[in-house]
Amino acid sequence: MPSPTPDVLDKAAVERLGRQRPELLSSVPMEVAFVATVVCSMMMSEYFIGGFFLCLPLIADALSIPASEQTWPAGVINLTTAALLLPAARLCDRFGGRIVFLFGHLWLLIWSIASGFSNHSIVLIICRAMQGVGASAFMPAGMALLGQTYRPGPRKNLVFALYGAFACIGFYFGIFMGAIAAEFLDWRWYFWIGAFLVAAVFVGGILTIPRELGKSDKAVKMDWLGVLTIVPGLILVVFAFTDGGHAPDGWATPYVYVTFILGVLLLAGAVYVEGWVASNPLLPAELFRPKGMKRLVAALFCCYGVFGLFLLFASFYSERVLHTTPLQTAAWFTPLAVGGMCLAICGGLVLHILSGRMLMIISGMGFLISVLLFALLPEQTGNSPSTSFLYWAYVFPAMLCGTIGVDITFNVTNVFITTSMPYRLQAAAGALINSLLYLGIAFWLGVGEMAVATTVNSRPEGSMTLREQYQIGFWVGVGLAVLSVCLMVTVRLGRASAELTADEKAQLEGASTQEK
Repeated sequence: MPSPTPDVLDKAAVERLGRQRPELLSSVPMEVAFVATVVCSMMMSEYFIGGFFLCLPLIADALSIPASEQTWPAGVINLTTAALLLPAARLCDRFGGRIVFLFGHLWLLIWSIASGFSNHSIVLIICRAMQGVGASAFMPAGMALLGQTYRPGPRKNLVFALYGAFACIGFYFGIFMGAIAAEFLDWRWYFWIGAFLVAAVFVGGILTIPRELGKSDKAVKMDWLGVLTIVPGLILVVFAFTDGGHAPDGWATPYVYVTFILGVLLLAGAVYVEGWVASNPLLPAELFRPKGMKRLVAALFCCYGVFGLFLLFASFYSERVLHTTPLQTAAWFTPLAVGGMCLAICGGLVLHILSGRMLMIISGMGFLISVLLFALLPEQTGNSPSTSFLYWAYVFPAMLCGTIGVDITFNVTNVFITTSMPYRLQAAAGALINSLLYLGIAFWLGVGEMAVATTVNSRPEGSMTLREQYQIGFWVGVGLAVLSVCLMVTVRLGRASAELTADEKAQLEGASTQEK
């Protein structure tokens, strides 16, 4: 990178650079097409998560999936995505974000088609796991493409806000198409429609992503010791938490505690490898150097787990306790999507005005209220309030608070983490952000399911209603939300204003040191 010129170091010039179109994108139409392609990738990753929660009750009936196994097809895509994000980020550094972005969509396309042909729960779980492999490739690539193209400033804030907004669009569109497929077509069309949309993003990527963002760097090496410890370690630990409550003897079942112990040992080994052995670690120490970064990571891991618990148990509660149809459930989730789009776009306009710490506390309270309202939702009896009243008094505000939680968190952390990292760590930063999202969902879904199963097994058979079981999941979410708020209060995040990039700051500091 060339030395910062006086114009770059001038505050007015920096402000101007933070607002103008990047040089890589030759025209406004090209910029629009490029941004649309990348943000639609986020839309597709959320499509296959949000819609599946709504389809799951029907798929479980169609494929005879017992209650003890229903968490796996819902959570396995999050698990494989989270486990492989860091190796995929290294592939972005090695082969360029453009190639990895395109490969991820091609892979997702193949396995989305295959998912629609599943005729057994095991086949579906495998296909969903393979879908996660594709998402793990293009998500850090997409974040790197945006982070490397845009400078810190209002324009970057708006682009990342659109990225978050399309996550909401994808989530809701998945719910809507899942409802349409379930009621009027067949649940299999949910996957095939998604495959068609993935194909469109793949073609868009070929046409719009600048080739300058696809250059390979042969000097970058894969951290194989990190891969062999982090990936299986995460999978084994999440597997133990997910299956521990349903195993024949609970946590006393040999395969449960053996996999848990092996997973913990592998993750402990990963800490040693990444900190003291690997010359090019998957998780560079520089990622955690910004002040408060470690506490922010812990808070994100917890609050994204709250969101996963909210999605799963709210979908089941609506359909199986309040007896809504798939289309009605989709309509109930509308505030989550519409509010998310408004918050994401408006947030991009105020990120440089309000402090990140204030926004994160607001988002944490949103997470807390969303699960608390469902946990306190009264039981329907002959003289109880109508379903309509329960929706407007509890479900509707819970949906609004849910979107306040996830969208503000996602936007603030995307901008903060990518802005604070140098160019060469943009892919790793994107992988870290998204791994916290998907690993948080997968891990805490397993914990929630374990809490439900353990409580049910400790009571006389048939003594707990579905409502009481789902409430346990919501109360687990309440505890997590409180913990995440406490962590967020301690993290100081400034405003996302126009400023020098991390590379320019480092170069300027180096020049100052040489002068001295």
